[in-house]
Amino acid sequence: MRAAGLQGRYRRRRHVTMIPDPRAALRPDLIVRDFRPYRTGLDARWCGDITDVPTDEGWLYLATVIDIASRRVVGWATADHLRADLVADALKSACQQRRPTHPVIFHSDRGCQYTSQQFAVLAAKFGIRLSVGRTGPCWDNALAESFFSTIKRELLGTSAWPSRAAARTAIFDFIEGWYNLHRLHSGLGYLSPAEYETALAA
Repeated sequence: MRAAGLQGRYRRRRHVTMIPDPRAALRPDLIVRDFRPYRTGLDARWCGDITDVPTDEGWLYLATVIDIASRRVVGWATADHLRADLVADALKSACQQRRPTHPVIFHSDRGCQYTSQQFAVLAAKFGIRLSVGRTGPCWDNALAESFFSTIKRELLGTSAWPSRAAARTAIFDFIEGWYNLHRLHSGLGYLSPAEYETALAA
Protein backbone atom coordinates (compact mmCIF):
# COMPACT_ATOMS: atom_id res chain seq x y z
CA MET A 1 0.00 0.00 0.00
CA ARG A 2 2.82 2.41 0.83
CA ALA A 3 4.51 1.72 -2.50
CA ALA A 4 1.23 2.37 -4.31
CA GLY A 5 0.60 5.58 -2.37
CA LEU A 6 -2.44 4.12 -0.61
CA GLN A 7 -3.51 4.71 2.95
CA GLY A 8 -6.17 2.87 4.96
CA ARG A 9 -9.16 4.75 6.29
CA TYR A 10 -9.52 4.89 10.04
CA ARG A 11 -11.95 6.42 12.42
CA ARG A 12 -10.80 9.60 14.10
CA ARG A 13 -10.84 9.86 17.88
CA ARG A 14 -14.33 10.54 19.18
CA HIS A 15 -15.02 14.08 20.35
CA VAL A 16 -17.45 14.03 23.27
CA THR A 17 -20.61 16.08 22.68
CA MET A 18 -22.97 14.39 25.17
CA ILE A 19 -22.35 15.66 28.70
CA PRO A 20 -25.09 14.69 31.17
CA ASP A 21 -26.30 17.31 33.61
CA PRO A 22 -26.58 15.70 37.08
CA ARG A 23 -29.05 18.42 38.14
CA ALA A 24 -31.41 17.87 35.21
CA ALA A 25 -35.02 16.87 35.84
CA LEU A 26 -35.78 13.20 35.25
CA ARG A 27 -37.73 12.54 32.07
CA PRO A 28 -39.24 9.27 30.85
CA ASP A 29 -38.17 7.25 27.83
CA LEU A 30 -41.31 7.40 25.66
CA ILE A 31 -39.72 5.63 22.68
CA VAL A 32 -38.13 2.59 24.38
CA ARG A 33 -36.00 1.79 21.31
CA ASP A 34 -39.05 1.50 19.04
CA PHE A 35 -37.90 3.28 15.89
CA ARG A 36 -40.18 1.41 13.49
CA PRO A 37 -41.51 3.76 10.79
CA TYR A 38 -44.94 2.14 10.63
CA ARG A 39 -45.96 2.61 14.27
CA THR A 40 -47.39 6.12 13.92
CA GLY A 41 -47.95 8.75 11.27
CA LEU A 42 -45.78 11.72 10.42
CA ASP A 43 -44.88 14.32 13.03
CA ALA A 44 -45.83 12.10 15.94
CA ARG A 45 -42.34 11.11 17.07
CA TRP A 46 -39.08 12.92 16.40
CA CYS A 47 -35.54 12.22 17.59
CA GLY A 48 -32.34 14.20 17.58
CA ASP A 49 -28.70 14.36 18.53
CA ILE A 50 -25.49 16.38 18.09
CA THR A 51 -22.31 15.48 16.24
CA ASP A 52 -19.08 17.31 15.49
CA VAL A 53 -17.28 18.16 12.25
CA PRO A 54 -13.56 19.05 12.32
CA THR A 55 -12.58 21.97 10.09
CA ASP A 56 -9.40 23.99 9.67
CA GLU A 57 -11.13 26.79 11.58
CA GLY A 58 -12.11 24.53 14.49
CA TRP A 59 -15.10 22.39 15.36
CA LEU A 60 -18.49 22.78 13.69
CA TYR A 61 -21.38 21.17 15.59
CA LEU A 62 -24.47 19.78 13.87
CA ALA A 63 -27.79 19.17 15.66
CA THR A 64 -30.62 17.35 13.91
CA VAL A 65 -34.31 16.59 14.31
CA ILE A 66 -35.50 13.47 12.45
CA ASP A 67 -39.07 12.27 11.91
CA ILE A 68 -39.03 8.66 13.08
CA ALA A 69 -41.88 7.68 10.74
CA SER A 70 -40.21 8.81 7.51
CA ARG A 71 -36.51 9.14 8.45
CA ARG A 72 -36.63 12.69 7.07
CA VAL A 73 -34.38 15.32 8.66
CA VAL A 74 -37.10 17.85 9.44
CA GLY A 75 -34.87 20.34 11.24
CA TRP A 76 -31.18 20.97 11.75
CA ALA A 77 -28.76 23.64 12.87
CA THR A 78 -25.01 24.21 13.02
CA ALA A 79 -22.85 26.31 15.32
CA ASP A 80 -19.31 26.71 16.58
CA HIS A 81 -20.43 25.96 20.17
CA LEU A 82 -22.29 23.31 22.18
CA ARG A 83 -24.67 25.58 24.07
CA ALA A 84 -28.38 24.81 24.31
CA ASP A 85 -29.02 27.41 21.59
CA LEU A 86 -27.79 24.84 19.05
CA VAL A 87 -30.43 22.20 19.80
CA ALA A 88 -33.06 24.91 20.33
CA ASP A 89 -32.40 26.24 16.82
CA ALA A 90 -32.73 22.73 15.35
CA LEU A 91 -36.07 22.20 17.13
CA LYS A 92 -37.36 25.62 16.06
CA SER A 93 -36.36 24.79 12.48
CA ALA A 94 -38.33 21.52 12.63
CA CYS A 95 -41.42 23.20 14.07
CA GLN A 96 -41.32 25.98 11.48
CA GLN A 97 -40.89 23.50 8.64
CA ARG A 98 -43.51 20.97 9.73
CA ARG A 99 -45.98 23.04 11.78
CA PRO A 100 -47.36 19.98 13.62
CA THR A 101 -51.03 20.19 14.54
CA HIS A 102 -50.88 17.63 17.35
CA PRO A 103 -48.44 16.89 20.21
CA VAL A 104 -45.08 15.51 19.14
CA ILE A 105 -42.70 13.36 21.18
CA PHE A 106 -39.07 14.45 20.84
CA HIS A 107 -36.51 11.83 21.89
CA SER A 108 -32.85 12.50 22.67
CA ASP A 109 -29.99 11.43 24.87
CA ARG A 110 -29.37 12.94 28.32
CA GLY A 111 -26.94 15.60 27.12
CA CYS A 112 -27.06 18.83 29.10
CA GLN A 113 -28.33 20.73 26.04
CA TYR A 114 -31.43 18.53 25.80
CA THR A 115 -32.10 18.46 29.53
CA SER A 116 -31.64 22.21 29.97
CA GLN A 117 -34.38 24.51 31.21
CA GLN A 118 -34.09 26.55 28.01
CA PHE A 119 -34.88 23.52 25.86
CA ALA A 120 -37.75 22.44 28.13
CA VAL A 121 -39.38 25.88 27.90
CA LEU A 122 -39.07 25.89 24.11
CA ALA A 123 -40.52 22.38 23.82
CA ALA A 124 -43.48 23.34 26.01
CA LYS A 125 -44.10 26.40 23.82
CA PHE A 126 -44.47 24.13 20.78
CA GLY A 127 -46.46 21.45 22.63
CA ILE A 128 -43.65 18.89 22.43
CA ARG A 129 -43.26 16.10 24.99
CA LEU A 130 -39.64 15.39 25.83
CA SER A 131 -38.30 11.84 26.02
CA VAL A 132 -34.77 10.75 26.90
CA GLY A 133 -32.86 7.50 26.72
CA ARG A 134 -30.40 6.21 29.25
CA THR A 135 -26.85 7.52 29.59
CA GLY A 136 -24.42 5.40 27.59
CA PRO A 137 -26.31 2.94 25.35
CA CYS A 138 -26.29 4.20 21.75
CA TRP A 139 -29.28 1.93 20.96
CA ASP A 140 -31.55 4.19 23.01
CA ASN A 141 -31.20 6.80 20.25
CA ALA A 142 -30.32 4.46 17.40
CA LEU A 143 -32.04 6.35 14.57
CA ALA A 144 -30.18 9.60 15.25
CA GLU A 145 -26.90 7.68 15.59
CA SER A 146 -27.60 5.90 12.29
CA PHE A 147 -28.06 9.19 10.47
CA PHE A 148 -24.75 10.52 11.78
CA SER A 149 -23.04 7.31 10.74
CA THR A 150 -24.44 7.80 7.23
CA ILE A 151 -23.48 11.46 6.83
CA LYS A 152 -19.99 10.83 8.18
CA ARG A 153 -19.46 7.86 5.87
CA GLU A 154 -20.91 9.49 2.77
CA LEU A 155 -19.91 13.14 3.24
CA LEU A 156 -18.10 14.42 6.31
CA GLY A 157 -15.43 11.73 6.42
CA THR A 158 -14.60 11.93 2.72
CA SER A 159 -12.49 15.09 2.75
CA ALA A 160 -10.97 17.82 4.89
CA TRP A 161 -13.02 20.96 5.44
CA PRO A 162 -11.14 24.26 5.10
CA SER A 163 -13.82 26.29 6.89
CA ARG A 164 -17.03 25.97 8.87
CA ALA A 165 -18.89 27.70 6.04
CA ALA A 166 -17.71 25.09 3.52
CA ALA A 167 -18.77 22.25 5.81
CA ARG A 168 -22.16 23.85 6.46
CA THR A 169 -22.82 24.30 2.73
CA ALA A 170 -21.95 20.66 2.12
CA ILE A 171 -24.25 19.57 4.97
CA PHE A 172 -27.10 21.64 3.49
CA ASP A 173 -26.62 20.06 0.06
CA PHE A 174 -26.44 16.56 1.56
CA ILE A 175 -29.54 16.84 3.75
CA GLU A 176 -31.82 18.96 1.59
CA GLY A 177 -30.63 17.91 -1.86
CA TRP A 178 -29.78 14.24 -1.39
CA TYR A 179 -30.72 12.53 1.88
CA ASN A 180 -34.31 13.75 2.25
CA LEU A 181 -35.19 13.61 -1.44
CA HIS A 182 -33.28 10.76 -3.02
CA ARG A 183 -31.45 8.47 -0.60
CA LEU A 184 -33.20 5.11 -0.36
CA HIS A 185 -33.88 3.44 3.00
CA SER A 186 -34.41 -0.28 3.44
CA GLY A 187 -36.65 0.43 6.45
CA LEU A 188 -38.96 2.44 4.17
CA GLY A 189 -39.25 -0.26 1.51
CA TYR A 190 -36.38 1.29 -0.46
CA LEU A 191 -38.03 4.68 -0.80
CA SER A 192 -36.50 8.03 0.04
CA PRO A 193 -38.01 9.97 2.96
CA ALA A 194 -39.77 12.35 0.53
CA GLU A 195 -41.17 9.45 -1.52
CA TYR A 196 -42.35 7.69 1.61
CA GLU A 197 -44.13 10.79 2.86
CA THR A 198 -45.80 11.23 -0.54
CA ALA A 199 -46.95 7.60 -0.44
CA LEU A 200 -48.38 8.09 3.07
CA ALA A 201 -50.26 11.20 1.95
CA ALA A 202 -51.75 9.29 -0.98
